[in-house]
Amino acid sequence: MTEALVTVLAASVRNELADFVGALVTVYLLLIIAYILSQLYFGFGGRMPYSRWSSGILGFLEQTVAPYLAIFRRFIPPLGPIDLSPIVGIFLLQIVGRIVVAIIRG
Repeated sequence: MTEALVTVLAASVRNELADFVGALVTVYLLLIIAYILSQLYFGFGGRMPYSRWSSGILGFLEQTVAPYLAIFRRFIPPLGPIDLSPIVGIFLLQIVGRIVVAIIRG
């Protein structure tokens, strides 16, 4: 009886952990997309008036996403104004995230 309970609990914990890792990957993908959109806005000449909250949000996006994208920028240089590193970063993050979630689920 207790072995069956332990097995059920272990499976439940694995599924919860896999869901958590999947959610983390999704949140980081959304951060990358927000970073890309903010960079496009500024690239086309958009300017935001200075405010503490917008500066804080943009700084947070820069500090969380730029190190990950810098890995790909070393291997894929920008083609003029077009930077392909976010596309590769998103694609690779989705693949690795799915593999990790599948491994956790067993």
